[in-house]
Amino acid sequence: MIYLELFLTFLQIGTVSFGDGYGMISLIRETVLSHGWLTEAELLNMIAVSESTPGPIAVNMATFVGSTQGGVLGSFLATLGVVLPSFLIILLIASLIRNFLKYKSVQAFLGGVRPCVVGLILATAVTMFLSTAFSFKSIEDPIIPDVSGLILFATIVAVAEILKKIRKMPTSPILLILLSAGLGMVVYS
Repeated sequence: MIYLELFLTFLQIGTVSFGDGYGMISLIRETVLSHGWLTEAELLNMIAVSESTPGPIAVNMATFVGSTQGGVLGSFLATLGVVLPSFLIILLIASLIRNFLKYKSVQAFLGGVRPCVVGLILATAVTMFLSTAFSFKSIEDPIIPDVSGLILFATIVAVAEILKKIRKMPTSPILLILLSAGLGMVVYS
């Protein structure tokens, strides 16, 4: 029965593959070609389509192969097979973490990790700002301010603050992103 074969095949792929979907491509390729489900050319086209559509590539590939072999039910079962191992592993980890959170040593560890994560995020933000606003990539590089970029940044910060004072609440990040995009297109086009 093709449905059971699709589910078990993609369950096996999802179980033994580590890393992202790109790590699964070679295993999916070998399996799909050995079963005769797709030709090499069809597989290459399917990989191109999977990379250009939203979602993880392994899920897109499983859905496509399942669809070609078993229609809607085949695509559902192949997709379920490829994501089920990861889902169960994450579920297990989440349930273990909940039990571990009651221990003081785990709380202390997480308390120490939080500032490190905040520091990493801030370091990334500062690095991106320096590289964008001043073309600063390393200590040896000269600092060359991007006047247009700095004016845009100041304008967006000013608009956010003005809207915050008028509305008495923080400005929507989506609105600021759209404003940034619009101003960027006007200034840099």
